[in-house]
Amino acid sequence: MTDAYEQLIAHERETSAIAHVAGRLSWDQETMMPRGAAAQRGEEMAAMEAVLHARRSDARIGGWLAELEGGQGGDPVRAAVLRHVRRAYDRSVKVPARLAAEIARVTSVSQGVWAEARAKDDFAAFAPTLKRVLELKREEGAALADGGDVYDALIQDYEPGASAAQLSDMFGALRPALVELIGEMRAAPQPPAPAGEFPEAAQMALSRRVAEAFGYDMTRGRIDKAVHPFSSGSGNDVRITTRTNLRDPFNCLYSTIHEVGHASYEQAISQDYLFTPLGQGVSMGVHESQSRIYENQLGRSRAFTGWLFGRMRDTFGDFGIADADTFYRVVNRVHDGFIRTESDELQYNLHVLLRFDLERAMVTGDLSVDDLEDAWNRRFEADFGFAVDRPSNGVLQDVHWSVGLFGYFPTYSLGNVYAGCLHEALRRDLPDLDDRLAEGDLSAATGWLRENLQRHGGLYEPREVIERACGGPVDETALTTYLARKFRNMYPQI
Repeated sequence: MTDAYEQLIAHERETSAIAHVAGRLSWDQETMMPRGAAAQRGEEMAAMEAVLHARRSDARIGGWLAELEGGQGGDPVRAAVLRHVRRAYDRSVKVPARLAAEIARVTSVSQGVWAEARAKDDFAAFAPTLKRVLELKREEGAALADGGDVYDALIQDYEPGASAAQLSDMFGALRPALVELIGEMRAAPQPPAPAGEFPEAAQMALSRRVAEAFGYDMTRGRIDKAVHPFSSGSGNDVRITTRTNLRDPFNCLYSTIHEVGHASYEQAISQDYLFTPLGQGVSMGVHESQSRIYENQLGRSRAFTGWLFGRMRDTFGDFGIADADTFYRVVNRVHDGFIRTESDELQYNLHVLLRFDLERAMVTGDLSVDDLEDAWNRRFEADFGFAVDRPSNGVLQDVHWSVGLFGYFPTYSLGNVYAGCLHEALRRDLPDLDDRLAEGDLSAATGWLRENLQRHGGLYEPREVIERACGGPVDETALTTYLARKFRNMYPQI
């Protein structure tokens, strides 16, 4: 007779396969779905979520866990599987099936409402829908919190084990160093952005070449365009999107590198874990550590940008940047801007901290949706020193709240902190890294990340997998040290 563990794994494999199909529906919605299909897709997503919720809260899971827990005989893989299943099951049984399906339906439709409001710069057109999304997510958070902090309960979907208080302490320690460096760099002579137009087809061709240089396996992936770049899938079907701007080729290139970091993580996870709870990235903070170290510490390094400068000239000819040193400063220029995903490396975390504080206040009830746009604009001007000019450059720029991702934003800055720690260890272990990067050879760096972190998938807890890879504890000092050294060396005259 099949034992309880085999039955549990069979059940989890089928559930995971269905979840992958649901993820493909989301990918299609962002890339190819006709606009008129939005309401129908909402019903389809609700139906898929109803099936998934029923499977995840199946009473048999509780029975299998009761039989299996505590008797793993030192098998770390089996113990990790049970840990993930227990966490998911306990959360699923707390959320009513009706609520899970309604969240899926409303957020699917809300995404289209947000996109239209963003295109028209009309926050008022989106506000009623956002109120409904927030209402549903508060209800979900209250069910999950079981009397505890609702926002902390929502964070667990993205960063298990984290809390708003812990994240606030970390970000509070990070902010002063960032503000000091930003002030210094604003006094430095920043190079101008490249002039002229860069054909879309050429941008996409170069982005594919760069993606492959970073190890993205195109036989198990693809690159498409979307309003908001993202990565989707795991295992042997991991897709990414990017976007193009005729006057800003770096938007396309670095969006691609960022999403390749996410996708490469998923592609590198051990095939033994496919369709199991270990077969995907362990948290969004760890995920973001991969996208950010690919994009910034590797992709914006002096060594790699020297190689990329040559590829840019091959692709676009003379594009107005004279040499590799100037190109390096252009890629890393500290510039005023409204958009988080287009922000320079120094100011990026200020964008994230703004969102973290605002969404936390919305979930706790300290900030209403009706007051959100004004609160955003006031906070932005206080942090960045200039005013938001229109909603698409402010409160409407990100897709996250429209799809109910409350608790997700802080993982971006947490991922930056993790990336700082990983980069410090990477440099320690690969003293010839810059020589390799200068040749466009990312294999040593990505191989180190694959071996020390990516292949493990969900085997370890989020902070544990970072600490194992780095060989020490996590804090923000590695990131701030890296940023200070990089930017002060770039402008030694200030």
